[in-house]
Amino acid sequence: MVTPAVAVLPARAYGRNMVAEQEQPDAEPGPPGLVSRSIDEFVHQLRAFTDRARSLAGAVPTRLSLPALPSPPGALSAAQLRAVAQTVRAQRQSIGAMKEQLEAFDQQMAVFERILGPLVEWSSTWARLEEAVGDFVRRDNGEGGTPGR
Repeated sequence: MVTPAVAVLPARAYGRNMVAEQEQPDAEPGPPGLVSRSIDEFVHQLRAFTDRARSLAGAVPTRLSLPALPSPPGALSAAQLRAVAQTVRAQRQSIGAMKEQLEAFDQQMAVFERILGPLVEWSSTWARLEEAVGDFVRRDNGEGGTPGR
């Protein structure tokens, strides 16, 4: 069995002088052999395929009939943002109403506090009066003695 001789190409860095190689394809003739013919055929087939693809792409109608979406994703996002904005606005209005209710409650508590001040004073005066009357009644019972003894 005879194995074909494979020519080894010198290693080149990818990307360097690639434009020069494309512009001057015959500058460096490839070594004869099966591998170089295979690569040349592959490149030729690849170029033919891309040329056919470009020509077909030019023949495609500009407007394809695609199924219509219910709404584009951007519109869904805008609708969601609109809903969030409305929710935030409603919550802020609710907080404003709560502030007004708390302000009214605070005013009511201030009035109640002003009313309680004199009631606390009156209650402590009443407690001192009860204590004094209680002492007076107990002293009177103690001086006169207990009846029946």
